Amino acid sequence: MTRSTPRALRGVAITAAAALVLAACGNGADDGDAPDGGEDESTTDNEGDEPTTDDGHDDALGEGGEITVWAWDPTLESVASDFMELHENVTVDIVNVGTGDDQYTALQNAISAGSGGPDIAQVEFYALPQFVLGEALADLSQYGASDLDGTFTPGPWGAVTQDEGVYALPTDSGPMALFYNARIFDEHGLDVPETWEEYREVGRELQDADPNAHITNDTGDAGFTTSLIWQAGGHPFQVDGTDITVDLADEGSQVFSEFWETMVDEELVAPVSSWSDEWYQGLSDGSIATLVIGAWMRGNLESSVGEASGDWAVAPMPQWEAGASATAENGGSSLAIMEASQQQELAYAFLDYATVGDGVQTRIDEGAFPATVEHLEDEDFTTVEFDYFGGQRVNEVLADSAANVVEGWQYLPYQVYANSIFNDHVGQAYVSGTTIAEGLESWEQALVTYGNDQGFTVSAE
Repeated sequence: MTRSTPRALRGVAITAAAALVLAACGNGADDGDAPDGGEDESTTDNEGDEPTTDDGHDDALGEGGEITVWAWDPTLESVASDFMELHENVTVDIVNVGTGDDQYTALQNAISAGSGGPDIAQVEFYALPQFVLGEALADLSQYGASDLDGTFTPGPWGAVTQDEGVYALPTDSGPMALFYNARIFDEHGLDVPETWEEYREVGRELQDADPNAHITNDTGDAGFTTSLIWQAGGHPFQVDGTDITVDLADEGSQVFSEFWETMVDEELVAPVSSWSDEWYQGLSDGSIATLVIGAWMRGNLESSVGEASGDWAVAPMPQWEAGASATAENGGSSLAIMEASQQQELAYAFLDYATVGDGVQTRIDEGAFPATVEHLEDEDFTTVEFDYFGGQRVNEVLADSAANVVEGWQYLPYQVYANSIFNDHVGQAYVSGTTIAEGLESWEQALVTYGNDQGFTVSAE
């Protein structure tokens, strides 16, 4: 497939907290040795499954070599160790150059320099488009990745594919659910909400019962906002190559903004920033009673809010329409091979092992939430009873959510930048007289202007 890249996109400098360079040029960095071949351990491990390796991958494994992976996911250390035990002539170096934006900065610097980068990079779903359009990632279709259609749930698969190309393989996903403090709900006689209208009413009841408690927290979060718009059926970002339409007043966006405005206006939402010490304290003592968030929060609560063990439970994501089951993704990552890697075959063998082979179970055992349909439907996964959640089979709820993610969502090819300026616009609704709808309109205008300045053809609907 031929992809055209506007010249202005090459070497673009973007500010995201610090100077975040997100140029879109296709000269990725490289690291490592030559290709390889050998054992067929990077296949799926279930009877009846077709192996995803081919003769080229076997040759790469047999020849051996060294590949470098830039990733912050700690579970990949164990995956790499197991892979190297299977293939003693292969070395996999896992390097943490930073989380999220910090890694993207380092990655783009290496791309721009033409050297010094990895063979494989962990990239979150929302950040993939900028590197795909910039031709920095290898199209994995040439290694058989297209045959994996149906292996992953729709949300993650849609995130890593574009046109006929496959530019990464999902490592985890973030289907959304309602995490709620069952102790607080029981204490105040609150019903678990099934719709967003019920959610708001529960928030009011909680405030009446305890003015110091809130149904949730929010000070403006781009990921949360876009996920709820996604669930509501919104498509605010329409991308066709370098032609983009931004419409943050479409039906889904309006459904979200009108509803969440009442939550903010009625002060049902605690003015506490997520990931702050105050936030963790609120999750611990119950003053923040729920989170509508990605599946990965299960492990975060277990590891970071241990004192609330037994208090929390998980329910399906509240619905915009009674009886519906629509969900959205909130987070999720992938592994991509850099176009400039000199040993893409060997790199793909590792990707295959990590994302559809035995490495998936290794990561699940260490707390990751998978993106593979096979594992999400496995009773060994769905019937696990979590002591932290009072013995609840939490994965049943989360797996159902993964199967019901609304399809068709798109991110901007400069979504990292878009998210970085979110609070300059929509965030003002939490601290001033600006409404959320007005904030979304301001954000839209900024995204249109920025995109056009970078060489895209961007219009507002």
